[in-house]
Amino acid sequence: MKFIKYLTLFLILQGCNSDYEWGWNILDPNSLDGLTNLKFLISGISITIYISVISIILAMFIGLIVALPSLSNNKFLSYFNIAYVEIVRAIPLLVLILWIYYGLPIMTGISFSPFVSGIIALTISESAFQAEIFRAGINSINKGQYEVANSLGMNFWKKMRLVILPQAIKVVLPALGNQFVYVLKMSSLVSIIGIADLTRKANELVVSTYRPLEIYTFLILEYLILILIVSYFVRKLESRLKYK
Repeated sequence: MKFIKYLTLFLILQGCNSDYEWGWNILDPNSLDGLTNLKFLISGISITIYISVISIILAMFIGLIVALPSLSNNKFLSYFNIAYVEIVRAIPLLVLILWIYYGLPIMTGISFSPFVSGIIALTISESAFQAEIFRAGINSINKGQYEVANSLGMNFWKKMRLVILPQAIKVVLPALGNQFVYVLKMSSLVSIIGIADLTRKANELVVSTYRPLEIYTFLILEYLILILIVSYFVRKLESRLKYK
């Protein structure tokens, strides 16, 4: 079985066309040009991480705010939650990025830099998923916890902050980790409006070297390493919270 796995990996790396000559020399750290290209590709990591982290934090905050009205007995607030989630989830992220960057200035006269536009689009798109995650997590808490909090005379916000949300976070943490991985991958779409993230750097290098297969293969490895690191720390955090 191991032999088959290694053989499959070898065939993938070598490509289906046996006549193709791989040009890994363009990324060879032992040569000046190769080292320059490597540094150029890797320089996009900081932008990718920065955009992803800011977007996921803002999306969690907005998602929690959107999720709370769904717990109310007020039908208007419940409908607001449903409308927001369904409308935002229906809009493709790429379309939202383009609309915020190109369409919003035409409609309102308000324009944002590519960096801010990318963060706004990612935040809005992700907040709908975060709202559903928080709603499901809060609803999973035993009703007895609410009754205990009510008996202690806690108001809604104090009850959520001290009793419900700390327990809900443990429940939704795996889903939040998955969503961070999702945002990390989807951040590659912001390259279309000129943000110098990993994907944008790779596209620029392809234009100058004409080696798309090698460069995009390296790009896949970059994202793979980033996501594996994030997944590792999410699992560690999940384990620590589980035994508290």
